[in-house]
Amino acid sequence: MSVVGDLRTLLRFPDFRRLLTVRLLSQLADGVYQVALAAYVVFSPEKETSPAAIASAMAVLLLPYSLLGPFAGVLLDRWRRRQVLLYGNLLRAVLAAGTAALVLADAPTTLFYLSALSVTAINRFILAGLSAALPRVVDEERLVMANSLSPTAGTLAATAGGGLAFAVRLAVPEGGGGANALIVSVGAVLYLVAGIAALRIGRDRLGPGPAPAAHRLPAALASTVRGLVAGLRHLRERRTATYALAAMTLMRFCYGALTVMVLMLSRYAWGGEGNAGKMGGAVQAADPGAGLKVLGLAVAASGLGYFAAAVITPWAVELAGRFGWLALCAAAAAVLEPALGLTFAPVPILLSAFVLGLVTQASKITADTAVQSTVDDAFRGRVFSLYDMLFNVAFVSAAGVAALILPPDGRSAVLVVTVAVIYAGVAAAMFHVKRST
Repeated sequence: MSVVGDLRTLLRFPDFRRLLTVRLLSQLADGVYQVALAAYVVFSPEKETSPAAIASAMAVLLLPYSLLGPFAGVLLDRWRRRQVLLYGNLLRAVLAAGTAALVLADAPTTLFYLSALSVTAINRFILAGLSAALPRVVDEERLVMANSLSPTAGTLAATAGGGLAFAVRLAVPEGGGGANALIVSVGAVLYLVAGIAALRIGRDRLGPGPAPAAHRLPAALASTVRGLVAGLRHLRERRTATYALAAMTLMRFCYGALTVMVLMLSRYAWGGEGNAGKMGGAVQAADPGAGLKVLGLAVAASGLGYFAAAVITPWAVELAGRFGWLALCAAAAAVLEPALGLTFAPVPILLSAFVLGLVTQASKITADTAVQSTVDDAFRGRVFSLYDMLFNVAFVSAAGVAALILPPDGRSAVLVVTVAVIYAGVAAAMFHVKRST
């Protein structure tokens, strides 16, 4: 069945349509907000960017709340998921507006990071809630189809949001803080609209049922720890979900390391006709705006890869099985990533962005389906928060490793080859799992 036909089938479910609308608006805003952060941290002309600075920014924005993600999952299994989508997006609208004010006022970097950290923290609840709610709005027969189209549509919306942010950033002649503040303000408006859209879904429709009675703080903390342990035990008993999550985590690590490399290449190696020059031992970009344009194309290429994954994955999983498809994706990346990436030239890197977008999104679709189809509904919130933690810790860890390996201009054959070896290891492991199950 074609993607259009699959989407037409899913859209017959009214609550799926409403949940998809919330996802698209929320992730469209995410794309706008994330590009605003990248433009402010990486491409501000007055800032000297390094791999270590990028890794630090990722750690500040993702790691603390990713480590607390499992605790959020226990709350998701208590709170009405529709209310999480409603109030979470409304709160993000307020916080994003505050971030815009900080950028415009040229506030200290610490305050900027604290504001951005608050927005991304709420995102942990939103994304986990969207995934945990999906089985409540479609039947079991169409769950794989929904997992292929819904999260991928959200990723494409985030990519479109990134494109919108790039267009705004490049359209404002003077760039700088005013342009970045304008982009963040656009994201705030979109978060507000996403929150309002959640009102179209029934209050109790997304589960997980009535919340238990409130407890005192010590009792609530103890209950959270018990819930986390129960979620881990439940996941350990579901080998299919565990193996899929392991493969997804390693491929996400690879994607994170290469993301930092492309950011540095865009900032310095591809920044203008003269590319990167050196002054006083520091790498200087001739034109950060030119690098930002190339980065925009890389984001678009990766988005096309996400779309291709949505088209191919349902058919591929049916033909090769979950682990067979994961193995084929990792094997393709192991071959194509070094062949294209070792050139360190824009066009091959753009092709590599497409391939890695396809591979990464295909692994996520497969892992989503494995978790949703094997994990009980009562545990989905905490398991998806564990999933979310792995997803982000892998990305931040990759950024840290890249910071140790990458030179200032972003060209590193060692990093490219290391990533290829990891992909090859994942492919071998998944082929072994497929043969033994």
